[in-house]
Amino acid sequence: MPGATYGDTVLVDYIGRLRNGDVFSSSRKARPLRFTLGQGEVIPGFEQAVLGMEPGQMCTAELESGEAFGPRRPELVWEVPLDQLPPSVDPRAGEYLTIRASDKNRLAAVKKVTPETVILDANHPLAGEDVIFDIKLVALD
Repeated sequence: MPGATYGDTVLVDYIGRLRNGDVFSSSRKARPLRFTLGQGEVIPGFEQAVLGMEPGQMCTAELESGEAFGPRRPELVWEVPLDQLPPSVDPRAGEYLTIRASDKNRLAAVKKVTPETVILDANHPLAGEDVIFDIKLVALD
């Protein structure tokens, strides 16, 4: 049986963890992840790890940030005066806001709120992190 190739829809079980061992995502308590190879539905390094796998095969993929969630980009962190936010928005650290930036909507984490400003970060939470995925190809669908 040939391994998974571009255009195949696959089902995978996975555990995603940081280099320090902290788990940030897993399919083990849910359903396997289903995606089509070559469609850009998952991060590039994850997709590359699945290419060529056969059902039942397992692998560990160690990905540098560029193959995973990308580098941290300082231009995606903004300090915004509170009076520029809509009056209905009451930002609190740890929450997320949808903001309009460069003619597109972005999800931004509220990092800090002062009496005058709010610091927003639109980087992916795992940007700049090297990650490790333990992957099992469950099936070609």
